[in-house]
Amino acid sequence: MSFISWLDANYEERGPMKWLAFFFELIAASTLFALMVLTCFDVVGRYFFSQPILGTTELTEIGLAIVIFSVMPVVTWRGAHIVVDLIDIFVKHSVLRLLSLLSSAVIASSLYFVSFRIWDLGARMIRRNITTDFLYLEVGFFVQYIAILSWITGISALLYFVLSARKSSPLGEVK
Repeated sequence: MSFISWLDANYEERGPMKWLAFFFELIAASTLFALMVLTCFDVVGRYFFSQPILGTTELTEIGLAIVIFSVMPVVTWRGAHIVVDLIDIFVKHSVLRLLSLLSSAVIASSLYFVSFRIWDLGARMIRRNITTDFLYLEVGFFVQYIAILSWITGISALLYFVLSARKSSPLGEVK
């Protein structure tokens, strides 16, 4: 089986979204694998050789941020967030559809504005040379990575909002 046929079989997205989803999931999976290897070596070094790996906590924190924010655009694009349906049995489907569209719009606009604020915080950290305690890694670059992926997630939420609105009208009638 070729890579393209594997990608077509395992990803429902079309066009560039398929490649973006694969790319973001590849980043997350590679980082998660690296975290697993780091943790194993740290545990072996700590308990068998009394020599833990210096900066493991910092690398784990940075790795978790990379994993979480790498898959956030994909999860948003797929509409795969956790949804609590406490009021579904009490409210009409048309009202639920309207609330869903409203929440997608609020999420998209919130992520858009928050990502610019995060970018500014990252730029300030870079200007001030803020680094981690043990490994002296520039924190600002990781914060700006979070800002970029938050912005991409905002675009994903906006596209999800537009596509959801096109699938059915706010009154729940399929067009």
